[in-house]
Amino acid sequence: MKQISIKLPLIVLACFIAISCSTVKKTDTSTATADKSKSSAKKPNKNDPKPYDKVITKDAKSDKGLFTVHSLDNSFFYEIPDSLFDREMLMVTRISKTASGLGFGGGKQNEQVLRWQKKGNKVVLRVVSYNVVAADSLPVNEAVANSNFEPVLYTFPVKAFSKDSTSTVIEVTDLFEKDVKSLGLPQFRRKPYKITRLESDKSYIENIKSYPKNIEARHVKTYAAGNPPSNSSTGTISIEINNSMILLPENLMKRRYFDERVGWFTSNQTDYGLEDQKSKTLEYLDRWRLEVKDEDIAKFNRGELVIPKKQIVYYIDRATPEKWRKYIKQGIEDWQVAFEAAGFKEAIIAKDPPTEAEDPEWTPEDVRYSVVRYLASPIPNANGPHVSDPRTGEILESDINWYHNVMSLLRGWFFVQTAAINPDAQSPQFKDEVMGRLIRFVSAHEVGHTLGLPHNMGSSVAYPVEKLRDAKFTQEFGTAPSIMDYARFNYVAQPGDEGVALMPNIGIYDKYAISWGYKPILNTTAEEEKPTLNKWIMEHAGDPMYRFGHQQVGDVHDPSSQTEDLGDNAMLASEYGIKNLKIIVPKLIEWTTEAGEDYDDLQEMYGHVISQFNRYMGHVSNNIGGVYEYYKAADQPGAVYTPVPRDHQEEAMAFIQSNLFETPDWLIDKAIFDRIEYSGSIDRVRGLQVRTLNNIMGLGKMQRLTEAETYNGDEAYALSEMMSDLRKGIWSELRTGKNIDTYRRNLQRAHIDRLAYLMTAENQSGRTRSPYVKRTAVNTSQSDIRAVVRAELKSLRGALRSARGGDSMSRIHIADAIERVDAILNPNG
Repeated sequence: MKQISIKLPLIVLACFIAISCSTVKKTDTSTATADKSKSSAKKPNKNDPKPYDKVITKDAKSDKGLFTVHSLDNSFFYEIPDSLFDREMLMVTRISKTASGLGFGGGKQNEQVLRWQKKGNKVVLRVVSYNVVAADSLPVNEAVANSNFEPVLYTFPVKAFSKDSTSTVIEVTDLFEKDVKSLGLPQFRRKPYKITRLESDKSYIENIKSYPKNIEARHVKTYAAGNPPSNSSTGTISIEINNSMILLPENLMKRRYFDERVGWFTSNQTDYGLEDQKSKTLEYLDRWRLEVKDEDIAKFNRGELVIPKKQIVYYIDRATPEKWRKYIKQGIEDWQVAFEAAGFKEAIIAKDPPTEAEDPEWTPEDVRYSVVRYLASPIPNANGPHVSDPRTGEILESDINWYHNVMSLLRGWFFVQTAAINPDAQSPQFKDEVMGRLIRFVSAHEVGHTLGLPHNMGSSVAYPVEKLRDAKFTQEFGTAPSIMDYARFNYVAQPGDEGVALMPNIGIYDKYAISWGYKPILNTTAEEEKPTLNKWIMEHAGDPMYRFGHQQVGDVHDPSSQTEDLGDNAMLASEYGIKNLKIIVPKLIEWTTEAGEDYDDLQEMYGHVISQFNRYMGHVSNNIGGVYEYYKAADQPGAVYTPVPRDHQEEAMAFIQSNLFETPDWLIDKAIFDRIEYSGSIDRVRGLQVRTLNNIMGLGKMQRLTEAETYNGDEAYALSEMMSDLRKGIWSELRTGKNIDTYRRNLQRAHIDRLAYLMTAENQSGRTRSPYVKRTAVNTSQSDIRAVVRAELKSLRGALRSARGGDSMSRIHIADAIERVDAILNPNG
């Protein structure tokens, strides 16, 4: 009425100009009302929500779970319950099937926390970061929130609302079919293959399945690539990607804070709400939620073992061959003894999955089930990844990938490391009981990873080498205090060492680490636990049985924390290992061949011999320029980093000279070569020698030798002494006048080549963020390295010019070497 009264005077004025006022008034009022109605009505938009039945028609196939997933005409829809908006979910992106040359399936590519939010008629998918935090109650929380704005990953128009208005329907086809980088191949993968774009006409969704706590989306992505690793004629790379979206718990698990003295996989946050005068990174353990039942607390406090509220359960994939299932189960349940140290019994158990008839809905894709997945693949590997809540470190599920061909690795390792003393290993095909025991060992090792434990490469150094030949000791303690070391099989034991154990078991360190990480400390906060955790560590401080040593990739600085080694002295252990290889090589043809068969097994096992010998050389040579790393807290006496003693490094140099640089004739077996190759034996020896030579003359080792001499004076093995010892051993014929054979000539030229490289080598950057890769920073032009190398070249030239004797080829070689050295010292002629 108010609007009409305002407009009336204008209408009346118009009456005097036109026809009768009453007629015009009546007509114009009607028109004005119609015009108002027309102008106020919103024009329909094609993106407006539609009735549910118009979007999810009777032809749709629906899969109920965390969200209901609908598929219709190659399109996919999520029906999101309103109760799950703003809940946090973890998206894990893996490559499930891969192109040849692009690694192997199962590798995690990305992990991020997501949040679905409803904004009017849109749904927004945001990425949540827990990298930086502060308590809500603190003023600094506002600054953290402002610098941690949640980026939008994707937006979706609402297609419909459910009939009862409790859920929202969106279409997600484009999310998986378009090039959403965080859900596809990551950038670090794209660069080497020169990927430019997604080929949308060759990309599609395979399926999307919904389960009570997760949604699994599989989609094939095809990328245009300028440098594909295989099938280059296509100019593309095709991979299948699996995106797991997992609902995170509302009830957060109590964290347990990390201590580097106990090895553990971790999550971390930077907390700006602490009292420290700088931002501080908090690192906490990835571990399963093992809690004491309320009714068992009194028993637990009395020291009695209790079954946890929720056990860790692993199912054995239905595809696993029947004869191996029991061994995989044994490897899983071997960890029960470690959890007993933490106060729990039957904390981890293995089960067969229900049959399809018993439960047709059961699937390894369901996040509620952790599964040892058996993969029919030629990949010789097994791995044990896990998915954890980034807010607390709680492990939510784990699938161990078990590739069929892991048995070929086990066969090779067990043969080459034990066949000299072990009749069970003296053939290319093992009895099922023997292979089963090896499978049990690998199963236990991989399960250890899924419990939160990384490799402990510093474990095996705890045992004196001679104890590894003692049957009573090894039967009790195995080959190392931790099954998480790569202390595979007992290559130290010699013929006659009756009853000696050949492999590790769940050891002293494993029980200690599981107890330290999992034993409940009741009625405390994570911060209040720290003194107790430190006390548990200090009870064993200095005992090598309880030591953790990081795995090292690339330049190995700590020789006491190496892969595949045994015992506390690499030279003595390797000496025993070589003795066993010298027994194996003459028997290789007998032990690896059968009438009517080819020589593939002979070739494979001879390759394992070469690899094993090469490992021994690495174990020994890494003592040169080595620095021991023993983690300690500030209240513990002694240094964390200690250079390897001079006499130990000199012993390592002498070992390399006599066992590798002096041609290892025992490896050169013409009877074997005649059966497996038409050429290559000479270059094989050259390759072995050059790898170790270049390792010894690595920039990091040379720089560490310089630092040790600077700090420790004559107590240190100086860089100049090491280089002189190396030269004198490699070129010993120049003093004796002996003929220089083909193998030695190759080695000597490699020595000159390495000296030439060092004269022009670029600077080397220092430490990386990875705990596994620790490079020593080197400025090659300003360090002592080039000066020492130049002096070595001049000393070598003088020795070459003074050389006498030798056969014709030796003299030709010496003349050539002089020319090569002159060219390095005088590059401009």
